[in-house]
Amino acid sequence: MDENERIRHAVSWLREADGMLVTAGAGMGVDSGLPDYRGAEGFWRAYPALKQHRLTFQDMANPRVMALHPRLCWGFYGHRLDLYRRTVPHRGFDILLRWAEALPRGLAVFTSNVDGQFQAAGFDAAAIAECHGSIHMLQCSEVCHDGLWPAADVQPVVDESTCELVSDLPRCPKCGAVARPNILMFGDYDWIALRTEQQEARLQAWLSKVERLVVIEIGAGKAIPTVRYFSEQNGPRVIRINPRDFGIAPHHGIGLARGAIDGLELLDRSMKA
Repeated sequence: MDENERIRHAVSWLREADGMLVTAGAGMGVDSGLPDYRGAEGFWRAYPALKQHRLTFQDMANPRVMALHPRLCWGFYGHRLDLYRRTVPHRGFDILLRWAEALPRGLAVFTSNVDGQFQAAGFDAAAIAECHGSIHMLQCSEVCHDGLWPAADVQPVVDESTCELVSDLPRCPKCGAVARPNILMFGDYDWIALRTEQQEARLQAWLSKVERLVVIEIGAGKAIPTVRYFSEQNGPRVIRINPRDFGIAPHHGIGLARGAIDGLELLDRSMKA
């Protein structure tokens, strides 16, 4: 099946759907200017100070680093928090919102991204499930309680030459221990999953009401395939948009070798044709 045939299938699914599930990985944010940390060299381009220590994304996204080197870990997360706050979501988000307006059941989102870009783009927070948590929410690193609180008061100042936080470390309001982002890290037994579990319960309730579901998967890679698996579990009408890893079994859906904006605008033009 060539790309034109795949586009025709995708457009017919979009037109027939009563609900749209948007599933998204790191590639969704690339067109907004966000790094996807693909490979060690890609990570070190974003954080050159960590190259001299040979620390990779997997090393930094680890609760042990938070415990042993909180200023280094918060330098990494503080930089990301500031970056995500300043980032303007790309126009592909608007295309998805416009499509959803015509659907009886609207849309829901399942994403591994912790950046809050869907909320910033105007998506209903109640319709978003963040399977890896959110950088905009904090928890106690010692898990003295299972409550979460917004990171709104955290204004990180980071020395980019060392990737260390030079402003005050965020603290748990109950016990005073260092606070951490409510993000699922590697080898993480202390992540408080309650918020994500509630989001996913709402998503499952929404899915149970949709009769003609179309799935738009954008920028979800193979390294941690959580999003890809979730898309395929909700097939067979999956539209996978990915410039590299676009392959998908025919009984799950179709793939488009495109970036986020390119793929969404191509489908949008085809919908209007």
